Amino acid sequence: MVEPLGTRGPSRHGIRKDSLPMMDDRQETQLVPPEHAEPPKAGSAAETRISVRVRYFAGARAAAGVAEETLGVAPATAGEAVSANDVIRAVLAAHDEPLARVVGACGFLLDGVAVRDGTAVVPDGAEFDVLPPFAGG
Repeated sequence: MVEPLGTRGPSRHGIRKDSLPMMDDRQETQLVPPEHAEPPKAGSAAETRISVRVRYFAGARAAAGVAEETLGVAPATAGEAVSANDVIRAVLAAHDEPLARVVGACGFLLDGVAVRDGTAVVPDGAEFDVLPPFAGG
């Protein structure tokens, strides 16, 4: 199961994930939506779906079993725009546990720009990249 960022206990190295600085220390935002949040029900006002092209890289690609796919994504709350958290929620709903384990450590790009705010608005036809941590230099 995926846990929201900053809620995990000490890692095997004794370092809490929430104690590590983010790439942008100005804000710390949860990018993995809580598991209890459910997608909107069919026929609800929140069922305004947009199309998002999701691309998976490295370990995320292996866990997803596809290099890319187009998902229909609806906002979690009626009357609101689709957010990055909504896209992540749709990705998790479309795949099994192996991808859920990877997504908790991933970074995300929205149309080529790093997303650090889970409430960032995602436009129809956007490209959303799922990037696991990379090693090397």
